[in-house]
Formats: sequence, structure tokens, C-alpha cells
Amino acid sequence: MRVLVAAIIGGIVMFFWGAVAHMALGLGNPGLRAPVHEDTVLSTLHQGLGDTPGVYILPWLDPNQFNDPAAKKAYQQKAVQMPYAWVVYLPQGDDTTDMSRQLPRQWASDTLASLALAFVMGMAAFGFRRRMGIAAAAALFAWLSAMVPYWNWYRFPASFTLAALVEQLLGWLLAGAAMAWWLGRKERKAPG
Repeated sequence: MRVLVAAIIGGIVMFFWGAVAHMALGLGNPGLRAPVHEDTVLSTLHQGLGDTPGVYILPWLDPNQFNDPAAKKAYQQKAVQMPYAWVVYLPQGDDTTDMSRQLPRQWASDTLASLALAFVMGMAAFGFRRRMGIAAAAALFAWLSAMVPYWNWYRFPASFTLAALVEQLLGWLLAGAAMAWWLGRKERKAPG
């Protein structure tokens, strides 16, 4: 039960930290840019990408053609001459200012991540500092295993990737401190 309570505490801390990080500190915005001619780009997306939502990488080389020397050479020539884009595409559109679905999902995600972290933190009778070390290691693990590959393979901006490190590390240190306090508090009160 103490791990579950720690997870709820951590989820709440992480959720509110995310709001501060994005809304007050702007950590979700580095590297994001406004298109020079947004209406021109938007008007060509249906024609260029069709009606199927998904993630599109431009220019594209079908993985089945990686071993085809002619296809690979044509792609390489195109890739060095044309712009690169990684596009999350919703042909029907979406109002990103309406966060009524995203906020509950984010809280659930933060709480489930906190549950995993609280489980690891509560496995042994570590002190506060060691539990904080676990929180820092978990934040670095998450960043290195998720965000760095997006920077490396999909060309996410370095500023965006580094801001994600700050957001994750500070957030999980805050949530980790709250969870470590709770887990340690319960241990000190237990008899014997």
C-alpha cells in the first residue's frame, strides 16, 4: 500500500511539474518553429500525404529497398538535396488547445511511471539519498532510451532534446523526493 500511495504522490508531483515546465518555463518549446508560410504547407499536406494518419519521414526510403543499390543511391541523392521532415500527420486535424483528453492521459502516464519508480525505490530499505539516486538514474534512463534516439535517428533539435533532459531530470527528482520521503516515513514508523 505504501508503494501505491508513493506512486500517487509521485504522479501528482510529476503532473504539476509538467504543467510548470511547459506553461511557465517553456521546456516543451525549444527547437519548435513556426512555418514561414503555414497556409501553403497545410494546403499541400492532403495532396502529398493522403488520408492516412501517421508519422511521415521525408524524403522516404522504403526499408524493403535498403538492399537495392539503385533505390538507395536515388534516395541518397535526393536526401542531400531536399529538405528533411518528420511529420506527425492527422488528416482530419485536431484542436491542440483542447486538452480535455490529453491531461487525464498525462496524469495516468505520470502515475504509472511513478508506480514503476516507487516499486523500485521501495524494494529495499534504502535511505533518502539512495532513493534520490534511483530517481535520477530512472530519469536519465528514460531520456537516454527515448529522447536521445529521436535526436539521433529522427533529427529532433538538440535544444528540444536537452530541454527534455532538464524536464525529466528535475521532474523525477521532485517526484522522487516526495516518494522517497513517503517511503522513508513509513519505514521509520514501522516497529522493529
